[in-house]
Amino acid sequence: MKSIIKQITESNRANELAEAEAIKAEINDPKTKDNRRDFLKKTAIGGISLAGMMGLSITDTLAETTSNVKRSSNPSDLKITDMRYCLTDVMGGTAIIKIYTNQGIHGLGEVRDAADVRYALMLKSRILGMNPCNVEMIFKSIKQFGGPARQAGGVCAVEMALWDLCGKAYGVPAWQLLGGRYRDKIRLYADTPESNSPAEQERLIKYRINEQGYTWLKMDVSIRKLKGKPGTLVNSQFWDNLGGNQSNYMSYNNTMHPFTQIQITDKGLEELTQIVENIRNVVGYEIPISTDHYGHFDLNNGIRLGKALEKYRLAWLEDMVPWQYTEQWKTISAALETPTLTGEDIYLLENFKPLIHERAVDIVHPDLASSGGLLETKRIGDYAEEFGIAMAMHQAGTPVSFMANVHCAAATQNFLSLEHHSVDVPWWEDLVKTTDGRKLIDKGYAQVPLTAPGLGIELNEDVLKQHLKPTDKSYFAPTTEWDDKRSHDRTYS
Repeated sequence: MKSIIKQITESNRANELAEAEAIKAEINDPKTKDNRRDFLKKTAIGGISLAGMMGLSITDTLAETTSNVKRSSNPSDLKITDMRYCLTDVMGGTAIIKIYTNQGIHGLGEVRDAADVRYALMLKSRILGMNPCNVEMIFKSIKQFGGPARQAGGVCAVEMALWDLCGKAYGVPAWQLLGGRYRDKIRLYADTPESNSPAEQERLIKYRINEQGYTWLKMDVSIRKLKGKPGTLVNSQFWDNLGGNQSNYMSYNNTMHPFTQIQITDKGLEELTQIVENIRNVVGYEIPISTDHYGHFDLNNGIRLGKALEKYRLAWLEDMVPWQYTEQWKTISAALETPTLTGEDIYLLENFKPLIHERAVDIVHPDLASSGGLLETKRIGDYAEEFGIAMAMHQAGTPVSFMANVHCAAATQNFLSLEHHSVDVPWWEDLVKTTDGRKLIDKGYAQVPLTAPGLGIELNEDVLKQHLKPTDKSYFAPTTEWDDKRSHDRTYS
C-alpha cells in the first residue's frame, strides 16, 4: 500500500512540477494579459494539493496548511484578557467595544444605537479567559442575557468582536468564516432628506441620487406631517398633551399601535399620499422607495394608508404594527399588494420563526446589533429563504456595526439592501480606516473586503476622539469593576 502511495506521490509531483513550469512560462509571456497574470501568480502562491502533502512529514504538512495564519497569532492559544469601550456621538450615543487578547490582537464590536454600554460590560466576567475563536460556544453561553431591541446590544457587540478577532487570528475576512460570499459589494438604502418645501426636497434627493450615487431610498410617511392640519387626524390631541416624546411612557411614541385609537381621516390620507407622490415624481420608478415611521395607529388605519399608497409601487411598508403581533401582520399582508416588513427589534431566529412560518411578512428586516450578531443573522436570512422570504437589513450605528452587516450581507443569498442611516454625517466614514485601502462606500454600495482579515477596519483614533459623546469622554479606560462574575447563570435545574 505504501509503495502505491509513494508511486502516486512521485507521479503527482512530476505533474505538479510540469504544471508549475507551464504557469511560470505563461506568467513571463508578454502576450499574457494582466488580469490573467495576476490570477496565475495568486494560484502559484496560494495553491497546495493533496498530492503535494502526501509526501510530507506531519510537521511539514502542518507548516504548509497553516502558512496563511498570521504568525503574530496562535489561534488555539488565544485568550480574552480585557473588554473596554468608548461612547461615540453617533445617533446620540453609540458605544464601540474592544475585546483584548493575550497575543496583542483585539476585536471591535458595537452596542446598538441608544443602548446602554453596560449591556456589554456585564458580559466581561463571563468571557475572560475564553478563546475568542470559539464564537458559537461563547454566544450560546451569553445569549441568555439578550432581549428584544436594545436589550440585545451587549450580546451582539461581543459576537461582532469575536468574529473580528477570529478573522484576524486566521487571516481571513469574516464573511469567509460564515461560509463564503455571494457578492463583492453591498447595495445600500438611504433615508430621503426631508425639507420644508418640495423644491428644496427635490434638490436634496437629486444630490442623493446623482452625487452620492444611492439607488434605493427610504422615507417617512408620518402622521407628524399632519400636525397642525385640522381635520386630518382623530384623537391625536390627547396623545400630544401627554408629551409626544420617548421620555413619557404614556406618549403615543411609547404606546403600542393598537392602543392609541389615533385614526387618519380621508383628508389626512390625501396629505400623506401627496408627500409620496412628490418623491416618486422626482425619483421616477427605477429607484425603490421604502417607507417607515408612520406613527402609532392600528392595523385598520395601516391598511387604509397602505391601500392609498399602492399605486406608487413602494418597496415595502415597515413596522406598521409591533413585530410581536403575527396575526395582525398576516391580516395586513393579505390585504395589501405592497410588500410588508418588520424585524429590527427581534432577537434571535426563534423569535423570527412565527412570522416566517406564517408568511406574515414579505421581507424580514433584522438589525444585526439586535438580532444576535453575524452568524445568527445569517441563520435568520437562510431560514427565511427556505420560505421564499427575502431579507433586508436595518443599521443605524457606527462603521463597526456597518461592516459587521456588510460581511453578513455578503454571505447571505436572499439579501436585498442594507440601511445607511448616517449618510449626511461628514465625519462618519472617517471614524475608521480600512485595512486593505478600499473605500468604505462607493456610489451607494459598501465594498466587501476581499482579503482584509476580520471586519477589515481599524479605528481612526484621532477622529474618534473628536466625536465622543460629551457625557462620557472616557476612551477605552480600564473596566476592572466588571471583572468578577457574581452569579450562577445556568437557566435550568
